[in-house]
Amino acid sequence: MDHERVVRDVMVRLPMASTALEACQWTVAALARHTPATISILLQVHDRLRCVAATGAWQVFSTVPLKTGSDTRHDPEPSIVARVYDSGEPAIVPDVTADPDYLPVRPDVTAEICVPVRDRSGRPLGVLDLQWSGPVETDRWRATAQRLADRLGARLGALGGPPAESRSEKLLRHATAMTTAPTDWDLMTAAIAAARDVSALSAAVLILDGRREPRLGAPTGTPGPLEARIRAELAEAGAAALGRMIARAHRHGSAYTLGEAGHPPTEDYLPLTRAGARTLVAVPVGPPDGGGVLLVADERLLRPDPTTVNLIELLAGQAWTCLDRLRTLARLREQASSDPLTGLRHTGPFGQRIARATPGRTALLAIDVDGFKDVNDTYGHQAGDRLLVGLARALEGALRQGDELYRTGGDEFVAVIEVSRPEEAVRIAERLTEAARRAGRTISVGVALPRPGEAPERTLSRADQALYAVKKHGRDGVHLSAA
Repeated sequence: MDHERVVRDVMVRLPMASTALEACQWTVAALARHTPATISILLQVHDRLRCVAATGAWQVFSTVPLKTGSDTRHDPEPSIVARVYDSGEPAIVPDVTADPDYLPVRPDVTAEICVPVRDRSGRPLGVLDLQWSGPVETDRWRATAQRLADRLGARLGALGGPPAESRSEKLLRHATAMTTAPTDWDLMTAAIAAARDVSALSAAVLILDGRREPRLGAPTGTPGPLEARIRAELAEAGAAALGRMIARAHRHGSAYTLGEAGHPPTEDYLPLTRAGARTLVAVPVGPPDGGGVLLVADERLLRPDPTTVNLIELLAGQAWTCLDRLRTLARLREQASSDPLTGLRHTGPFGQRIARATPGRTALLAIDVDGFKDVNDTYGHQAGDRLLVGLARALEGALRQGDELYRTGGDEFVAVIEVSRPEEAVRIAERLTEAARRAGRTISVGVALPRPGEAPERTLSRADQALYAVKKHGRDGVHLSAA
């Protein structure tokens, strides 16, 4: 093999390439004339290595993940190409079956050579990867591959680096981010950032129909000047104006401006023009009942093309699907962690809460309804259920903001409160007994504060013992466990 000729054949057309994609494709095509190897070039596009040119394989990997940071515990296992890109060092693998990082592209591959592609300043751009299914002079080919990679890197640097991420690639990346968003807030911020990125417009606002009235979705990071002004104008316009925007989008569908000056907006969009918006894309989100509208705007007078509008529609659909899933999961979690009768949280969340109790500050108030068995025996379980629901509401109303009430048994409740001293816990327990009396019942309350090093279960046991002391002395009262 004349390796100098290989280099010359590649170099003859490389200077004529006018784009990064052409440079990579011509390199692979010229190199394929001299070797039966499977050849691929992967360049960094955003946070992945993307295959931009390849030949000689049944299948190539479209994208290869890179390391995402210093903590790689949750990252996928690095491939050989990712390892070479990250380290900047070439890899020679004479036996791919012995390397756990090998990406299988065909069943008969035996050896692999992967070299980094860098510009003249040494900045990493990607990798050149070759895989053989027969004998190969690995040292000679490593040297040749690196020479070609260096020349390709220099040309790519002159052309401005790897190709930019396409809008469809951006949409796919953002869709993945929305799918993995853990909360409504994270999802909305991801959707707004995606709308800006995919549309190349400077501002995006999400309006959702809330339980009581329409509301603005969460901003992402620090909003730009136009987005901040739009949010302020919409907040001042009020819920009725937001509702009209949602209704308009769902009644008539997506809409966008044509980049022509001198045409006044409809009344619904006046808050946007007052904020300085001159370009607008508005697409409906979700169903007409309970959905919303995504507004993407810019101060420049532009004409969004229909493809941009279509991509934002796809984005809005994905955002709603993810939001609906999160809300469904939240409802299921709430049902799983709540008592179906009273709506109070029950023993599972209670156990988690007392595990975080602070010695000397967190008080446990064990509560028992006096004479509850007599109500059930005399009037039936439905009457007992009504009593428990009414009493739960009365006790909740007597607690302070931030105090928590749990139902831990049939007629047993526990309040978890934060206090500065034991006397404060006793006063709150007395407020609970007064609230119960106003509701037509009496309760017994035992109070205990965790001791340093004490297990939560032991603290609750002392609160129960204090409660039994109240029962023993006539019920309808409060007793504080000894410190």
